[in-house]
Amino acid sequence: MNNATEVDFLIVGQGLAGSAIAMRAVARDYKILVLDEPLQNRSSLVAAGLFNPVTGRNMVKTWLADKIFPALFAYYTAVERQTKRKFFYSMPLYRPFGSIAEQNEWMGKSADVFYRNYISGIFAAGGFDGKVNDPYGGITLKQSGFLDTRSYLEAVRDYLEARAAFQTGFFDADKLEVGQTAVRYAGVRAKRIIFCQGYENGSNPWFKTFPLIPLKGEFLTVQSAWEKDVILNRGVYMVPGTRRGEWRVGATYNRNDQSPEITSGARGELTQKLEDLICMPYTITGQQWGIRPTTPDRKPVIGGHPRHKSLIIFNGFGTKGVSLAPYFSEILIRWMENKGTIDREADVTRFN
Repeated sequence: MNNATEVDFLIVGQGLAGSAIAMRAVARDYKILVLDEPLQNRSSLVAAGLFNPVTGRNMVKTWLADKIFPALFAYYTAVERQTKRKFFYSMPLYRPFGSIAEQNEWMGKSADVFYRNYISGIFAAGGFDGKVNDPYGGITLKQSGFLDTRSYLEAVRDYLEARAAFQTGFFDADKLEVGQTAVRYAGVRAKRIIFCQGYENGSNPWFKTFPLIPLKGEFLTVQSAWEKDVILNRGVYMVPGTRRGEWRVGATYNRNDQSPEITSGARGELTQKLEDLICMPYTITGQQWGIRPTTPDRKPVIGGHPRHKSLIIFNGFGTKGVSLAPYFSEILIRWMENKGTIDREADVTRFN
């Protein structure tokens, strides 16, 4: 232990959360080590990577959108330059209206300064050559798109490995020694350890009491002759895949099933919603599952342990990890540098 490797941050987990905090730290010349065991169906790997400033059944501007979206565009384009890889795709999102009333509502909202920066067009009649079920027209949103999460995580891992900042392996909480000013783990001494374990946080004895809710999601991969640089979203999202004519369709939300497998129920639900959205033939080519870490208030959990200042949590990003992780990783770094505060709605202390 006297010859321990010295780092500023030991980061446990390299999903969307761990990757963002790692790249933020490297950009500031902190010495880090990321410990991760890539799992076949980790939620970050199987996510469609959709980001969208206006969300939900009622189509409202997402929480902190005016801060989050500038941060995510700046962050992912910077990481593409650093890693020399492509994984970030800005793309319009089209949502069909479900009624004339909804069309009229959005005609009014399009002039509202609260929404104006996110709306690129309102259409009173159907488009897309009859391929989309939109008899009342729809709305096209900007500042939306998708992240190829698998390519992104691989690019970050390769970047960290080239700097001797990545190690493959499961984290064993019993081996962590927590001191007054640092922690020690498997030959590493770190000023801080940052837990980004996703839904596996239940095995963490220091932060296991906060109410993390595992949320299983499944999505389909489909093949179609229709090719468009657009995301469709009503009932389900339909996001372009990595091959020509490939689309990812999702996702389900199931709090009662954490089984490590795909289900026929999810396949049927997604198929029905897809056929409500589009009017064209397709072939299902795959189905995947993942479990997201969510919280009762759908806000992330960020901050320090009440007794051990060297223990930090960065978790609970749920279905919006792609959009939230870039902004809050900067917030966390600045907080650890005593240069800023954590948004009250995201601070771990709200559960104390």
